[in-house]
Amino acid sequence: MTIHDTHPFAAGQPRRPLRRFRGRLPAPVTVWTTHGDAGPSGLTVSSIVVADGEPGEVIGLIDPASELFEDLLRTRRWAVSLLSYGDRLLADAMAGLAPAPGGPFRMGSWRDTAWGPVLIESPGWLGARLIDEPVEAGWSMLVRGVVESVEIDDAMAPVAYLRGNYRQL
Repeated sequence: MTIHDTHPFAAGQPRRPLRRFRGRLPAPVTVWTTHGDAGPSGLTVSSIVVADGEPGEVIGLIDPASELFEDLLRTRRWAVSLLSYGDRLLADAMAGLAPAPGGPFRMGSWRDTAWGPVLIESPGWLGARLIDEPVEAGWSMLVRGVVESVEIDDAMAPVAYLRGNYRQL
């Protein structure tokens, strides 16, 4: 894991026009997790689309250098937890932007599922199975999976990310 010395989406820094455009799109804040050989692995993912249908699908852009990507290719299953406003530090730790002494899975309470660990206090989560081999998309890998399980907690609101800041919904 790399801790960056600057925030990659901070306002006021010169950025490429496409990155600036992307930064103006409200983005969901999720953590993707799976079972790794050395324990759970996870990554904050905001480039995500959920397609309803029979079956439903989840599509996301994942860093190909991440531990999660390697473990996901091996297990072919993963969990997606929605984060709430109170999970901002967890989101930064899972993204490699903030320190997490002992690892980010020591932050928050988790329960294990067949797809990977899920955050117990979450607005919702889903479990997915890889259906296609990932393909390159920009500097990321596009991962596509069929949704096999969904749980929602209507009492909790998810958080969004816009122009370098978390926004409570």
